[in-house]
Amino acid sequence: MRRPQAGLFARRSWVCTQCRAGYSSVTPGKASNLRAGSKTKTNLPDSPARTRFAPSPTGYLHLGSLRTALFNYLLAKRTGGQFLLRIEDTDQKRTIPDAEQRLYDDLQWAGLHWDEGPNVGGPYGPYRQSERTQFYHNHADDLIRNGHAYRCFCSSERLDAHARHRSQAGLAPGYDRTCADISEAESMDRKTKGESFVVRLKVDGYPMFNDLVYGKTGQSRSNNKLDLIDRVYDDPILLKSDGHPTYHLANVVDDHLMKITHVVRGTEWMPSTPMHVALYNAFGWTPPRFGHVPLLVDQSGQKLSKRNADIDLSSFKDKQGIFPEALANFAALLGWSHTQKSDIFSLEELEQIFNLKITKGNTIVAFEKLGFLQKAHAQRFAANGGPSFDKTVSWIASAVQETYSPEQLAPILQNRSLTDYIAPLFRADAKSYTNAQEFVQRNSTFFTTTLDRSPYTPVASSSTNNNKKDKPASPANDLPIPITALHTAAATLCLVPKAHWTIDTHRFNISSYDGSGSFIEDGAETLPDESTRVAHDKRFKKELYHYLRWALSGGAPGPGIPETLEILGRDLSVQRLQEAKQLTAPAGGPTRRAKPPSKPKTQDDLTWMGSLAPRS
Repeated sequence: MRRPQAGLFARRSWVCTQCRAGYSSVTPGKASNLRAGSKTKTNLPDSPARTRFAPSPTGYLHLGSLRTALFNYLLAKRTGGQFLLRIEDTDQKRTIPDAEQRLYDDLQWAGLHWDEGPNVGGPYGPYRQSERTQFYHNHADDLIRNGHAYRCFCSSERLDAHARHRSQAGLAPGYDRTCADISEAESMDRKTKGESFVVRLKVDGYPMFNDLVYGKTGQSRSNNKLDLIDRVYDDPILLKSDGHPTYHLANVVDDHLMKITHVVRGTEWMPSTPMHVALYNAFGWTPPRFGHVPLLVDQSGQKLSKRNADIDLSSFKDKQGIFPEALANFAALLGWSHTQKSDIFSLEELEQIFNLKITKGNTIVAFEKLGFLQKAHAQRFAANGGPSFDKTVSWIASAVQETYSPEQLAPILQNRSLTDYIAPLFRADAKSYTNAQEFVQRNSTFFTTTLDRSPYTPVASSSTNNNKKDKPASPANDLPIPITALHTAAATLCLVPKAHWTIDTHRFNISSYDGSGSFIEDGAETLPDESTRVAHDKRFKKELYHYLRWALSGGAPGPGIPETLEILGRDLSVQRLQEAKQLTAPAGGPTRRAKPPSKPKTQDDLTWMGSLAPRS
């Protein structure tokens, strides 16, 4: 499909309030508290809207066209109407063989299922313009009969010479209506004899129109251009000499016959809309309501080119591994504003709250927001489960199988299936999910039996990082944490049997473990005071978490320690903790004896042992 030049209605670049203020928070697993917008303030119709998306198979679906399709889809769903798909394939020379099928696949992947159109049918088909040629010829003949159009037999040589003449004279382009006064009988006779011709609309003026986004607008152009040489007219071509309709005729005829009530499209079409309204008037038809959405621009304000492979849907879907839910969410926020507390929406939620509160200025595309939405939807999947969760786990499993052999995975999985092993890993680290390949790379320590650990380095003492000079140093900061104390705590965790090897057990045991005794020097029975004891314990817990992460995953970021222990399983966890102990065993024995927790006096004092505590 040919796209007209944009820029006539360009405004100052715009960035949504949410993007300026920072990324919205998301509560995984909880749907937004959706508040429906007021119809009186958002230009929503009172009756069901029939909208359409009419792509040309001369290219593939990109971010801008997805947004156009999405806005039309959401307007129809929000009002209880119908969303149509129409293929505008009249430009056969530029048609790409697989583009039409790709359009179907990409729209369905994004969740935009059409109510009428190819492969679905409907009462106003066919829905492919190449199959509707007779409609356009019939309606062009109607315009000729009622005097709103005429056949133009001017040769291309004459038109070129006329255009050069006006250009050299510094005059505006236009047609001199040489053929407008040809009688109907002569016109039909020349047509019957096979003389080449086009059909032109006899323009009587370009009216203003009321846009759903911009309000009353248009060019208010006169019906002719008078200069010192001759009078010229716009009179656009409706039917080309090869018998194919121009976009303008086919678009107007199809929208009318398919009973389209609302047309949402890019602002690059605004210069053509007055012509379309004039054509509706010539037919005596009521035009649909038009709403034009802003251009998408990059950070420098340049229009995003549809030829840029980075915004092709295949790039998001196949190369970047973006969720369709995340991309639809991202596209919806490009130029549309809402009053919800969060930017995180499923397609179903967007259907409930969509309105036509669309900005008038160009929209800067910040792809950092897409990364944020990807992680937010991953957390939703992890919290809610269901088909999206299962599909993501399947993608991760495929990425694992592409990286690791069955022989490498067998000792890790033991009696578990790969998906059963990956599912809790995804739940635990969904907040960091970007795509399946990067997720596997980030969590590579879960898919190998050997770890390449660097030498263990204790956490720096809090006094080293203390920037508050007026705060007195705590005595606890002067005492090193014996590595043997960490060994003792790790060994205690290893005592948990398989039947109790769960996240809750590990979390409770680690948080309940009293590490303050590990700082008591030989011969000392008590710590100076309770506050110092608490400080000791807090610092020990920090060091213990640091040590356990180094021991279990080589220090790599990832799920929390309780989650890591459960995912790895008891056997592999114990093996890694024993390896870590051997790597950190002090040469010549410890210089400071680690004192175990004091002997409990009551059953309540055994809580640090969790499931290991003896029953009375």
